[in-house]
Amino acid sequence: MTAYIGKRLLAAIPVIIGLSVIVFLVMKLIPGDPAQALLGSYATPDNVARINRALGLDRSWPEQYVIWIGNLLQGDFGRSYILNRPVLDEVLERFGATLILAGASLVICSVLGILAGIVSAVRQFGWTDRIVTFFVLIGISMPAFFLGLVFILFFAVQWRLLPASGMYAVYGGGDLPDLLRHLILPASTLAIVATGVVARLTRAAMLEVLRQDFIRTARAKGLSENKVIYRHAFRAALVSIIPVLGIQAGFVLGGALYIETVFQWPGLGQMLVKAVSTRDLLLVQGGVLVAATVYVLVNLLADVAQALLDPRLKA
Repeated sequence: MTAYIGKRLLAAIPVIIGLSVIVFLVMKLIPGDPAQALLGSYATPDNVARINRALGLDRSWPEQYVIWIGNLLQGDFGRSYILNRPVLDEVLERFGATLILAGASLVICSVLGILAGIVSAVRQFGWTDRIVTFFVLIGISMPAFFLGLVFILFFAVQWRLLPASGMYAVYGGGDLPDLLRHLILPASTLAIVATGVVARLTRAAMLEVLRQDFIRTARAKGLSENKVIYRHAFRAALVSIIPVLGIQAGFVLGGALYIETVFQWPGLGQMLVKAVSTRDLLLVQGGVLVAATVYVLVNLLADVAQALLDPRLKA
């Protein structure tokens, strides 16, 4: 297993390097000058040239990239042009809020999606299967940002049951119950599409396993249906379900970046939107690179969990 993990980590290095190149080039291709955004009304040609020299933006793109990567390898993500604070401090502070939102969404979509998929497979072609399939298709087809606005309209504006924005109440609060109340709407919005995907693929995996000979043998031995479904069939289907959960972890992490804007959640997504608008290059590059690295690591954990369930995959 150690060799397998090492091999997977080595395979992740080129992915992260490629992502760093893409992020760097995309930010360079965005119109606008960071020095002008930083100086505002004081952006005279002399001041812009002086700021560009100070920030190293007057160098060629390959030089800037090599300097940036060299600093990253030393743990230095640079300083934000606009916030005037270390990029890594700002990214980690915001990323904590994003992890709370994405983690809650992943738990919701995993639990509900797996349960819905199992029930739908066991009751194949029945009313339960049709109802689950109907809601799954609606969830997959509904844009998450639109669904978030609908939730805000009804649950926050019309019925006033839940807060519409923020991570904590502006006045008072700040404890766990306050966090959970603010978390319900954005986490549910983000989880709905992922729940549909997990449910559909869980159903397909369960149906394939339920047709296997060992399931018929278990039933022939007189085992209860619950033991056949949850102890034998579900365990075998997990090998196919776990990679889906790894992919959905990346989906909820990426989806959190725009859901945060809808609900004004103070996470990495809201930070990146502001950083792009102000051309804060180092902040955007650092934020995207950290998010992408976490996504790669989550998928590595999913691969390891899958290999533990099915040792043949390590070959």
